[in-house]
Amino acid sequence: MLDPVRERLTDPSARGLAEAVSRAVGDGFLERGAKLPPVRRVATELRLSPSTVNAAWQLLRRAGTIRTDGRRGTVVATPGTGGPGRYRAALRRTPGFGLDLSTGVPDPRLLPPIPALHGLSPAPSSYLDEPVLPALGALLRERWPYPAERLAVFDGAMDAIDQVASALLRLGDLAVVENPCFPPLLDLLEVLGVPVIGVDTDAEGMLPDRLTAALARRPAAVFLQPRALNPTGASWSPSRATALAAVLSQHPQVYVVEDDSAGDLASGPHCSLGSHLPRQTVHVRSFSKSHGPDLRLAAVSGPATVLDPILERRLLGQGWTSRLLQHLLLSLLTDPASIAAVEAARDEYARRRRLITSGLAGAGIVLPPGEGLNIWLPVADEQAALLSLASAGIGAAAGTAFAVGAGTAPHLRVTVGLVAEDHAEVADRLAEAAQAAAPPIPR
Repeated sequence: MLDPVRERLTDPSARGLAEAVSRAVGDGFLERGAKLPPVRRVATELRLSPSTVNAAWQLLRRAGTIRTDGRRGTVVATPGTGGPGRYRAALRRTPGFGLDLSTGVPDPRLLPPIPALHGLSPAPSSYLDEPVLPALGALLRERWPYPAERLAVFDGAMDAIDQVASALLRLGDLAVVENPCFPPLLDLLEVLGVPVIGVDTDAEGMLPDRLTAALARRPAAVFLQPRALNPTGASWSPSRATALAAVLSQHPQVYVVEDDSAGDLASGPHCSLGSHLPRQTVHVRSFSKSHGPDLRLAAVSGPATVLDPILERRLLGQGWTSRLLQHLLLSLLTDPASIAAVEAARDEYARRRRLITSGLAGAGIVLPPGEGLNIWLPVADEQAALLSLASAGIGAAAGTAFAVGAGTAPHLRVTVGLVAEDHAEVADRLAEAAQAAAPPIPR
């Protein structure tokens, strides 16, 4: 298998090896789906160091040329397997639903109005200005759940998590995630070549005893959502945060990456493991759901040893997040009308969720407490449930895309934050879908 690569290897570097493998795939000498030999064998046969092969595999994985395939190991990717596969699967739907509850997005009518740009303070115009507006940085530090050693602004939560994960993790590292989990995070870790360990959750998030068992496998990082876990809506209590911190304090080499994607739409306490473990914690707070997805802004705190190299590397590319958008965010966070609009939206999302869950409870489907835009609806059969809803003109997301590993009971993620009216009728349709059974298989 390695002969075609050896013939094309003219530069014994990681990039040279990656290019040789890519050419071998493109020329048809490495078939799609073929299993690649272990790293050490490749290194021995090609007379390269294992670290060079590891680095080449990382480049190939990011390019979508290879991927990790469970126990099969590393394989040549087939067309369409790279990129956000789970995310696309979660959002796969037929156009034309009268009520599309598959998206996980906020209701545009509940977003705060954008102030006129001419009313904003003049934006800095120099490449040498501070990456974070001083006034915005000061406001964020006042509202942060713990004293942040470093504070940065990125182009949304997933941009921040992408850059942090890429800096912290190496090919073959393990990562712990919640089960169920946000599909784009699973897609990202797969692209990085990082296998995941799913840890079960309840109404207060990740279960500490299950986390203890997962940490015995020596992961490099743990990814968590402190509030309004997507898809279940679970939020930490202070006691749950303390319990998780106690477990992780026994593993000081493990980093914690927190994704507070709900931000100002969450009403639960603003907990962070950074209050207990500041040297291990990177905390990401998004403003997309609360202030607008196209705002594309998230604030990030973390230890200098983690964030400084990322920010230095960023100077060679994008440099900084638009200060004009930072001015806009500062205005939204301080303008009384915007503050009131976000508070009203939070209350309205809670009301919509409560009306739907109450209707489901009346039909015998009792969901655990939660908050945010979504519910995690248990169903007898996913496809039958989706078809039942589709017949009523309602779209939802299949739970399979959110599940980590086998054995997860069938669910749908339903964005009930988009249900502005007819809550009782929608709850009835959801209850019917939850009980829909798959048609018998013909013999």
